Amino acid sequence: MKTIVCIKQTFDTEAKIAIEGGKISNKGVKLITNPYDEFAVEEAIRLKEKNGSEVVLVCLGEDSAQETIRYCLAMGADRAIHLSDPAFLNGDEKSIAEGVAAAIKAEGDFNLVLCGQVDVDSGSCQVPQRIAEILDIPQVTIVTKIEFNGDKATVTREADGGNEVWDVQLPAVISAQKGLNEARFPSLPNIMKAKKKEIKVMTPSEIDADESNLGNEGAGTEVIEYSFPPKREKGKLFTGEPEDCAAQLVKALKEEAKLI
Repeated sequence: MKTIVCIKQTFDTEAKIAIEGGKISNKGVKLITNPYDEFAVEEAIRLKEKNGSEVVLVCLGEDSAQETIRYCLAMGADRAIHLSDPAFLNGDEKSIAEGVAAAIKAEGDFNLVLCGQVDVDSGSCQVPQRIAEILDIPQVTIVTKIEFNGDKATVTREADGGNEVWDVQLPAVISAQKGLNEARFPSLPNIMKAKKKEIKVMTPSEIDADESNLGNEGAGTEVIEYSFPPKREKGKLFTGEPEDCAAQLVKALKEEAKLI
């Protein structure tokens, strides 16, 4: 059995965001493994410990992403594929999914693809679904429990007002929600072992990917500029008797805010 886990390096959730020239600056920002991806890695490792499956990481990102890859290898994954060629970079969710899906296809037979249900930087929740569509396999999102039975899985996912339980034929793409498990911290011996594990840096040609579908060239959207929302003006405090406060509020809404 082979489990593919898609991982991403993101900004620390406590990082202070700065914008320079209409773009988000990463100067001095601590980069971490996307927390939801850690749940996916943990679930793959638990499956490996139970059934002896191989865990293969796929990461699309710049050279700095190797730190995230090593961390997930130290958690217990077996090897990794790093898509860091310039052709893969500066894309959107569409072209990212194209690159990752091509790498998964190049791996040949696999039983399961695990992803985090969302990345904490863009929050788009698109890549897992797009990967499933490209690979033409079933998908289940926002999953909090997985039980395997041969070539099928029974999964519990969050839904409005409760949970849903689905039976899904493998291979499938499953995206992990918080609550699926508690991700482990790598032990020192495993951190040392991870230094010797394979990270294969691959180009588009090596995974038989069409460069016109990748990176900025293959993107379906274009970000023109990032900007912060305007600062909120200081609120007004009305004092006095309730009747006087109500009159002052109505006057302000009518004459200053022009809302009535």
